[in-house]
Order: sequence, then C-alpha cells, then structure tokens
Amino acid sequence: MQRAFRFIKGHWQLIGLTVLLYVLWDTDVVWPLRVLIVLFHELSHAVVALSTGGEVLDLTVNRREGGQVTFRGGSFIWTAMAGYLGSLFIGVFLFLMAVTMRFDRIVTAALGVIILLTTALYVRELFAVIYMSLMGVVLVGVGWKLPAQVSDLLLRVMGLVSMLYVPWDIAVDTILTANRTSLQATDAQAVAYQLGLTEKIVGVLWVIVSFGVIAMTLRIALRHPSNLTFAQVHDSR
Repeated sequence: MQRAFRFIKGHWQLIGLTVLLYVLWDTDVVWPLRVLIVLFHELSHAVVALSTGGEVLDLTVNRREGGQVTFRGGSFIWTAMAGYLGSLFIGVFLFLMAVTMRFDRIVTAALGVIILLTTALYVRELFAVIYMSLMGVVLVGVGWKLPAQVSDLLLRVMGLVSMLYVPWDIAVDTILTANRTSLQATDAQAVAYQLGLTEKIVGVLWVIVSFGVIAMTLRIALRHPSNLTFAQVHDSR
C-alpha cells in the first residue's frame, strides 16, 4: 500500500494527464494530437525511404486521421515497416526527453523546424499545408518564447498520445479489421506480402513490439518521481 501511495505521489501528474487524454480521446481537443501522430507515422516512412537511398515525392495527412507518403527507390519493406513503429519511437523519444532530460525547449523547437521543412519540401495538399504550417509555427514558438514547463508538458502530452494511439491503430488496421474505416491497403498488408505472412500475424507482432517498447519506456521514465516542479523548470531553462 505504501509503495502504491509513493508511486501515485511521485507520478500523479502523468496519471492525471493519461486519464484526461483517455476521457477526451474522441473530442476535438485531442484531434490535433491524433493527426500529429499520423504525421509522425508518415515522417517515419519518409525518413526510412530517404535513408535507404530512395526519394520522397509527396507527403500528406488529412482531417480524417489518414496520411500517405509517395516515394520511389530505397528499401520498400523497411519503409513500409517504419510507419507504425516509427511514430511510436518518435513519441517515446519526446516523452523520455520531457521526463528524464532538460532539453525540452530545444526539442520542441527542433520538432517544429522539422515539420516546417517537411511542409516546404514535400507537402502539396491544402489541409496538410495549413495543419503542418500551424503546428510547426506553434512548436517553434513554444520552444523559443514560452517557459520551459510549457515545452515539457507539450512533449509529455505528445508522447502519451503516441503510446495510447499507435497500438490501438495497429490493432484496428490489422487485427480488428471489422473496425477499419479505410479501404486503402495497409502497411501491414505490404509487409505481409513481402514476407509471405498474413496481415494479422504482422499486426500481432507489431502490437507485441509496441507494448514491449511502451513498458520499457515507462520503466525508464518512472524510476524517479516525474512530477514537474518549479525548481526543475528553473534548471531546465
């Protein structure tokens, strides 16, 4: 009992934030963050395509929480695999930066710059241009002008949304296919075809990896009290 009390006392902010995100999940409050995780998904495809010698022709996200990257060359299978797990790893990185490091403002501003550069280089559709431009400007502004605790909180929120969104998204797209809202081919179908497996098997493997990554992340992040304090904010500027 005492151990549980100490845990809650040391992490009550993260617990409360997770509950709040869950309650508001299907509302417009969380919608921009859900689209942001889709953007992380597409950015992961793009980065792997480029890093394996390919060329990115176009990148987009839409208001229905969908997205697409058009590329040629590079490794098709690694690029296809990068989406779900890449977006999770981006979220995990942001979460760990917020909870364990003191570079909150730098990371927030750098993420904004990356989004703005991606918009300028690869985005052509109107909604994606507007959404990504606004998101990039907001992130740069938060990291550049606002107190460090704002960047810290924002990074925690983005990390938590990623860890909540990605496993469920994988499950809906690959395992619980009756709930799938899109008729487009999924990354799992592409990978399954290349490996001679089924979409559900690939989906199950990705879900297992996702939960393993999330568990490891929480184990690292929650070893010490994670609550943001004024002293911590002062030191992180």
